[in-house]
Amino acid sequence: MAGTNQGRPSIYPTLLYADAKAAIRQLTEAFGFTELAVYETDDGKVGHAELAQGNGAVMLGSKGTGSAFDKVMKDSGTTGVYVVVADVDAHHRRAVEQGAEILMPPTDQDYGSRDYMARDLEGNVWSFGTYAPEIRG
Repeated sequence: MAGTNQGRPSIYPTLLYADAKAAIRQLTEAFGFTELAVYETDDGKVGHAELAQGNGAVMLGSKGTGSAFDKVMKDSGTTGVYVVVADVDAHHRRAVEQGAEILMPPTDQDYGSRDYMARDLEGNVWSFGTYAPEIRG
């Protein structure tokens, strides 16, 4: 099938953080991501990191590295990312226990999903829910 990537996601949200190490801690401890790789620059910043959740992943790094991506993202705002999780209520409890800022508690949606929203330490909005649209190619 055209566009098939043999089990690898074909879209990776990519975020930059002033404190990427703190972001990695929050994403793994509060939101259950798994650290796949972290590459540091010579001055100890996160040059590139990959974190997985289910069959998806995000890439992130530190602001101020001088990379091409860092330069074009210089004046960008926050972003929103949606992540599919099996048990929204358990996931929400974990986030609350780790002190995450909850923007919307677990809520049943009209379209059949159960979602909640949280803000990370640098203002990005993370939505976690059961809605997983099928991609047909």
